[in-house]
Amino acid sequence: MGSWISTWPSGPGEATLPALLCLPPAGAGCRQFRAWTAALDGVGQVYGAQLPGRENRWGEPMPRTFDEAVEAIAAELRPVVAGGRRLVVFGHSFGGLLGYEIARRVRPTALVVSACRAPAHWDGAGRGIVDDDTELDKLFDTAGLDPSFLDEDTRALMVAMLRKDAVLSLSYAHSPGAPLSVPVHAWRADGDDTVTARDLAGWAAVTTAAFRVHHVDGGHHAVLRRPQTLLEHLAGLLRDAAVPAGTA
Repeated sequence: MGSWISTWPSGPGEATLPALLCLPPAGAGCRQFRAWTAALDGVGQVYGAQLPGRENRWGEPMPRTFDEAVEAIAAELRPVVAGGRRLVVFGHSFGGLLGYEIARRVRPTALVVSACRAPAHWDGAGRGIVDDDTELDKLFDTAGLDPSFLDEDTRALMVAMLRKDAVLSLSYAHSPGAPLSVPVHAWRADGDDTVTARDLAGWAAVTTAAFRVHHVDGGHHAVLRRPQTLLEHLAGLLRDAAVPAGTA
């Protein structure tokens, strides 16, 4: 793939399997999803969307706007989908918002979001991260990180990346337009105090197809920290995507 999408080998025949595009939360890279390849071996191939300023794209400049990032990722996906490859899109937190806008441009078979406000509820989200160190400390806490155990340089790098993504999110303006026509699955941890049940329920408005809410226990990043239940769900969606329409 190109610079915006990473792929990892998972075994023979992977090119004929549906693809799973994974979009990480703010301040993170996509390498964390490489571990998912073993769980989805023989079911789907894992793709990771990689924004600049992290991991293998450390020295590259950030996109100027949210839409610029979405268009760049969608441009690399269009040939894949045009070639007949089925696609499931998954995004966590900020990655869920990216995933939604990508799904509007490159029609997947399903969209899965976790710990993510519905697009109409997103306006202004991330402003506290840009302006307030207290909000940053809260974010470290929800990620299960104690800033006091991070050395100064590591914390500074993490803060810089989080703030860059937060600035990018502030350039997002929701434009409803035509709803999606694919199923949307929204995941939330019951202990997440940054995304309310109402924020999650708002996803029902973005699609004319099925909408489902899924719950786990824990905080904002619980779905990623203990992904087994999510991976089982994604495997089912990938298996369904592999079945030609009208033959199930």
